[in-house]
Amino acid sequence: MAASSSRPHTAALAEAQLREVALRITPARIKVLAALLEARCAFSHQDMQDQFTEMDRVTLYRALDCLTDAGLAHKIAGDDRVFRYSAGTEHSESSHAAGHSGHATHQTQHQHGHFKCTRCAKIFCLDGSGDAGFLDSMLALGDSHAGSSTTPAKLRKQLQQALQDTLGKGFQGHEIELTIKGWCADCAH
Repeated sequence: MAASSSRPHTAALAEAQLREVALRITPARIKVLAALLEARCAFSHQDMQDQFTEMDRVTLYRALDCLTDAGLAHKIAGDDRVFRYSAGTEHSESSHAAGHSGHATHQTQHQHGHFKCTRCAKIFCLDGSGDAGFLDSMLALGDSHAGSSTTPAKLRKQLQQALQDTLGKGFQGHEIELTIKGWCADCAH
C-alpha cells in the first residue's frame, strides 16, 4: 500500500470517481476504492478484509461488487479460484460501442493484460501509461511486424472471425485475456 501521506488525496480521487459514475458515496466505497487505487497489485477479498478489520465482510463484498459493476474496479480470476480486485478499467470508445446492452458493454471494458507471479501469486495489471494499454500495444506491435496498418479494433474483429471460422457460427467473443506468468521483482531475488 502507498504511504499514508497520499491517503487524503487518494480518498478525494476515489470520491470524485464515485461521483463521476453517479454512485452513492459511502465511507466503505471510498475506503475500498482508495485502497485499490493505491495498490501496486490486485487484492483478494481476504487481503482487503485483513486491511479493514473494522469493516463487515458483507459490506466489503457489496462495495467490491458495486465498484466492479460500475467499472471502477475489475475482478481477476486466479488459477487458485480466488478472485482478486484491481482499480480501473478502460473506458474507450470501442468498449462503449461494442454492445447494445449494458452487460455487453461492461464485459468489453476489461481489455488489458496481467502479470502473475508464480511464487507469491500476486497479480499485477499491465496498464499502459498512455492511451493504449499493454494489450493494445501488443496487438499494435504484432501489426507492425506484419507490415500492415491494422488497428487493435480491426485485429479484434479478425480474431472474432477466426473464432467463428474455427468453432462455427454463433460463437461471440467479448473479452481478450492475456496473462504473463513469471516471478515478480520481490520473488526474483
